[in-house]
Amino acid sequence: MAKTSSWTAADLPDLTGRTAVVTGASSGLGITTTAALARAGARVVLAVRNIDRGRTAAASITGARGPLEVRELDVADLSSICRFAETWQGDLDLLINNAGVMALPESATADGFETQFATNHLGPFALTNLLLPHITDRVVTLSSNAHRIPASTRINFDNPNLTGEYNPNRAYSQSKLAVLLFTLELQSRLTAVGSPVRALAAHPGWSQTNLTSGVTSPVRRGIINAINAVIGQDSTAGALPTLYAAVEDLPGGSYVGPDGSGERTGGPTLVGRSEAASDPESAHRLWALSEKMTGIGFPQRLRTAAGS
Repeated sequence: MAKTSSWTAADLPDLTGRTAVVTGASSGLGITTTAALARAGARVVLAVRNIDRGRTAAASITGARGPLEVRELDVADLSSICRFAETWQGDLDLLINNAGVMALPESATADGFETQFATNHLGPFALTNLLLPHITDRVVTLSSNAHRIPASTRINFDNPNLTGEYNPNRAYSQSKLAVLLFTLELQSRLTAVGSPVRALAAHPGWSQTNLTSGVTSPVRRGIINAINAVIGQDSTAGALPTLYAAVEDLPGGSYVGPDGSGERTGGPTLVGRSEAASDPESAHRLWALSEKMTGIGFPQRLRTAAGS
C-alpha cells in the first residue's frame, strides 16, 4: 500500500537508468523536485526558459547520483515547445509539467493566448502530446487548490482568454481547473489505446516558492508572502506531492496533495477535486478546444501495454 503522511523524498526508489524532464526547473518547486529525482539516481533534464539560470540551478544541486542536463524551453511559446520536442531522442520515463505562473496582470503570449492559460495549461498540453510517443511511465502536471476558488469556477469555453472580463485570480483558477480536466481526458485517451502511461496531477498546498513574483502589486505580494511565512510549508515539503505522484503505484487520473487541514500543508496523499474538475464532458470539450488553439493533438501512434 502506498504511504501517506509519513512519506518523504527518502522514500523515493532507486531511479538509476530512468530519465525525467522537469519544466520550470531553475527555481522553487522545480529545482527541489529536480534535486530529489537526481539524488535518487535519475537523469534529469531541466527544461527552462533561461539557460544560464538553469545551469546555475543545476550546479547548486548537491548529492546528485544521476546526470543533470539543461535545455531551453518556454512553455508559454508554442515554437519553443515544438523545438524542444523535435530534438528529443530516446525514451522519457517521466514528464513533470511543473512550470507555472500565478495571478498575473492581463497579458498575452507570442501566440496570442492569455498568459496564465497558456503557461499553466496550453503549454503542458502541447508539450505532453508531442512527447507522448517517447514517454514510458507517466505524466505529472501541477494544479492547485485554487481550481476550487471561486466555487463557481468553470472553463469559459467561449472566451478562454477572458478578453474583456479578465481577472487575475479568475484566470489562475481557470488555468488550474484546466490542468485537472486535461489529466482526466489524457488518462481516458491513454486507457482507450491500451497505453501503460499514466496521467496524474498534484498540488503543493500552500508552499513558500517564488510563484508570487508575477504579482505586480507590492502590497498584495507582501500580504501573500507574509501569509506564506506563517502558514506555508517550504519547497521541500511542497514538492512531495509531485514526487509521490511520480513514483508511487497510483491509478491513472489520480490527484495528489498535502493531507493537512485544507490541504495547505502535510504529507502527500490522494485528494479530491471539485465537481467541475471531475466532469468528463468538460474534459473532452476542453481537449477539443486546446487542440484547436494549439494545432497539436493526441498522437496517432503510441506504444501499448503489449509493447507495440
